[in-house]
Amino acid sequence: MVKLDASQAGKIYLLPNLFTAGNLFFGFLAIKNCIQASHLMMTGDGNPNALFRQAVLFILGGMLCDGLDGRVARLGGRESLFGKEFDSIADIVTFGIAPALMVLFLILNPEQNEEYYTKAGFFIAFVYLLCAGVRLARFNVITHPAVRSDKLEKAEGDFLGLPVPAAAGMIATIVLVLTKHDALRDYALVLPVLMLLISYLMISNVRYPSFKKIDWQTQIRFTTFVGLLVFGGLAFFTREYALVLGFLAYLFYGLGRHLLRLKRISAKRSKSAKQV
Repeated sequence: MVKLDASQAGKIYLLPNLFTAGNLFFGFLAIKNCIQASHLMMTGDGNPNALFRQAVLFILGGMLCDGLDGRVARLGGRESLFGKEFDSIADIVTFGIAPALMVLFLILNPEQNEEYYTKAGFFIAFVYLLCAGVRLARFNVITHPAVRSDKLEKAEGDFLGLPVPAAAGMIATIVLVLTKHDALRDYALVLPVLMLLISYLMISNVRYPSFKKIDWQTQIRFTTFVGLLVFGGLAFFTREYALVLGFLAYLFYGLGRHLLRLKRISAKRSKSAKQV
C-alpha cells in the first residue's frame, strides 16, 4: 500500500479551494431559496416560482465552480486529498440536498398533500440524496492514491455512474422550465420518477464522459467545431430548453452506450459458446 505524506495530503491550495467554497456558497443560497419558496407556497404571499428559478441558477453557478476547481487544481499541479474531500462536501450540499428539497417543496409539496403522498415524497427525495452521497464516497475511494481500482482502469477516463453535478443539473433545468410555464405543471409528477432513474444511474457502473482530457491543446474536426457553435447559438436563444435537452442527451447517451456495450458482450459470449 502506498504511504501518504500527511503534510502533502492536508495542503490547502488557495485558488482551487476558493472555487470549491464558491460551490458550497451557491448550494447554501439554493437551499435558502427553496425553504423561502416553500413558505410562500404555504402562505400564498408572494411568487415562489421566482425563488425556485433563482435556486436553479445558484445550482448552475455551483456547477460552474465545481468544474473550475478541479481543472484549476490539475492545471497548476495543486491537487490534494483535502481539496478532494472538501469538494465532495460541497457537492453533497449543492447537488444533493438542494435538488432534493427543490423537488420535495415544488412538486411533492408535503404541506398540501395527503399523508401517503407526503411520505412517498420524503422517501424519493431521501433516496436521491442517499445515492448522491454513495456516488461521491465511491468516487473518492476508487480515485484514492492508496487504492488501485480495476473498475477505474476499465473506465478509460470516463466517470463510473452518472456524476452528481449532472444529476442535479438535470433536475434543476427541468424545474426551471416547469416554473416558467404553469401549463406544464400537470406533467410535473414525471420528475420524481426521473429522480429515481437518476438515483440508480448515479450508483450504477454506467460510464459517462468526463471531459477531463479537454484542454487548450485538444483538437477536433471541423464539422464538430461547427456543430458546437450551432449548439451554442441555439442555447443562447432557447436558454433553459437547450439546457434540459443537453442534460437529457448526456443522461441517455451514457445509458444507451452502456446497453449497446452489454449487447456486444452478450453477442460475443453467445458466439464463443457456439464455437465450443
